[in-house]
Amino acid sequence: MPVKPKKIPMRMCLGCGEMKPKKELVRVVRSKEGEISLDLTGKKAGRGAYICADAECLKKARKARRLEKSFACRIDDELYDSMEKELSGDEQ
Repeated sequence: MPVKPKKIPMRMCLGCGEMKPKKELVRVVRSKEGEISLDLTGKKAGRGAYICADAECLKKARKARRLEKSFACRIDDELYDSMEKELSGDEQ
């Protein structure tokens, strides 16, 4: 009997709108307390949304307010700036 290939979970980037394997994307999490942060491990509890590990995709998502729509809450500019710095640091 042929062995079935393992299914790769796919997620959509909120910045560029492309479907990519979950492991290639960075998870943004809103905890029960309402705190929003980047989840580089993918293990934090809470509501998640995915973006590419690219500061440009975060800028696109910020401009279209996609993270705010996904989490149904207002996100401060300081939080976006800190996430952008965190993503820029990961690329290097």
